[in-house]
This record gives sequence, C-alpha cells and structure tokens, in this order.
Amino acid sequence: MARARRFEHNPECAFQLEAKSKARFRETSNQRRGRYANQTFIGQFIQLSAKLGLLLGAALVVCSFGAEADPSPLPPSITTAPLTVQQVVSNLVRKDAERAQALRHYESTRIYHLAYRGFPSDRDAEMTVEATFDSPSTKNFKIISQSGSKLIIERVFKRLLESEKEAAEPQIHARTLLNPENYDIALVGYEPSGSGGQYVLEVYPKATSKYVYRGKVWVDGADFAVTRIDAEPAQNPSFWTKKSEIHHQYTKIQNFWLPQRNESVSYIRLGGRATLTIEYNNYHVVDSQVAGNSGKMRRPAQPYATEIY
Repeated sequence: MARARRFEHNPECAFQLEAKSKARFRETSNQRRGRYANQTFIGQFIQLSAKLGLLLGAALVVCSFGAEADPSPLPPSITTAPLTVQQVVSNLVRKDAERAQALRHYESTRIYHLAYRGFPSDRDAEMTVEATFDSPSTKNFKIISQSGSKLIIERVFKRLLESEKEAAEPQIHARTLLNPENYDIALVGYEPSGSGGQYVLEVYPKATSKYVYRGKVWVDGADFAVTRIDAEPAQNPSFWTKKSEIHHQYTKIQNFWLPQRNESVSYIRLGGRATLTIEYNNYHVVDSQVAGNSGKMRRPAQPYATEIY
C-alpha cells in the first residue's frame, strides 16, 4: 500500500515501472521468437546439409541438370598401370551393362543414422528400412523402425528415400552413370594385389547437378566394378554447408557389387558437424541367370548404377 501511495504522489515512478514491465514483456517475446528461430534454423541446415551431396543434397535442394561445370582440373593419367584409362573405363562400362542385365531383383536391410553436433543443440536419429529393387528401375522402401529426432526423420531420412526413387527414373539415371559422357576421368593410381589390383580414377562431372560428384573412385581390376568412392558433391547442397565429404564402400554379393556402407559428413559454417551413415545388410539377390527364363518379355535393364545412396 505504501508503494502504491508513493506512485500516486510520484507519477514519474509509475511511468518507470510501466516501462520496465513493457521491456520485460518484449524480452520474453523476443526469447520465444529466438527459440522458434533456433528450431527453424536447425531444421533448415540439417535438412539442407545433412543429405551431403547427391544424397544428402539430392533430397533437400532443387537444382537443374545441364549447367556447365568448371573446366576439369584433373591431372594427366599415369602410364605405369597394366591398362590405360580408356581401357579401364571401357571395361567398367561394359561390365556394368552386363551386371544390370543380369540383376533381376534384390532385397536388403538398411540402417540410417544421423548425428548432428553443434549450434543450437545436438540431435540424433536412426531409422531401419527394408529396401527392394526390381529390374529395370523400380525401388520400394518399407520403414521398420525409427527413433530420435522427428525433424531428422521427416526432413532428412524420408526425403532421402524419395530422392533415391527420383534418381532411378531413366532420364535422370542416364545422367548420373560413371562414363565418359558424364565425367572427365583420369587414371591417377594403381594398387597391385593377387586378385587383379585396384585402379584409382579421379572423376570430374561435365555438368553440375545434385546427383553427381567429384573425387576418387576405386575400380576392381578383375571384375571392373566400383569398390570404393571418396568424393564430394559437385554442387554445394546449402549455403550453410562449408564442406561435405562422401565415403562409400561396396561389397560383392554373388556376381554383383552392391553398397555396403556410406558415411557422409557435412561441416557447417557456424561450427556444427552432421554425420550420416547408412549400413546395408541382409542382401538377397536374384540373378536372371540363376532364376532362368520365365518366358515373359522383360524391358531392357538400365545400365548398372554406381549408387552412393
């Protein structure tokens, strides 16, 4: 009461109290907006950068085919390997086409995991998926389980699956194949072994798109199949992404080299880091040579893809 009487006789004090109250209200409102902005921001740059390239950028950004890439910075090919770069690439393209024709169907289990560390908060999520492929280009996915950040699950994992279906469409698929039409290719190394060795290619896309990459590719010297990729997206998936790296490994299942593990890392401009891993397990493959001729006409299969999903 004494305080109220004091304000009655001192209008200036009453005015100051009212001003402080308004300031506190504005501060509370700004804090709310700040929290919302942080939530929106983390969603945006996890969404735009965690995809990490063709994957990681492919599902989350919109870009177009046909843009001219910068002049290729590839070094000259070495001349000390058993085969020339032209011979290696020619064998790779031919064997990929043979494998594509033979691969009728496969099933596998995938485990997607994304860990984000940085501003404004750490986030993790995991999703297990059953994947099926039917020749020539049909892919389907069934989610078995999911846990962790709903933001990552909805805006990264599920869009990754959508993007992979999109990339399988024939007109898009043709522009992502590892061949001389889509890439400049140099032979930069050879790693001898008792099983035919590994040819190390450096590749640079002739046109920039969200599905292609630049970096090094290892090719098995006996099967002429891609066994490993260390690369980065040809196009930065987001302004917030400072750098992205893709590390992809393949494993031989029957007569086919299929994805085994993918690790993609994005470094964020504000200091964060997003690491996406995909583990591929429990393959069941149907080879047309084993399945035999069903008597039905089949459409020609697409050339064997070097996937980095």
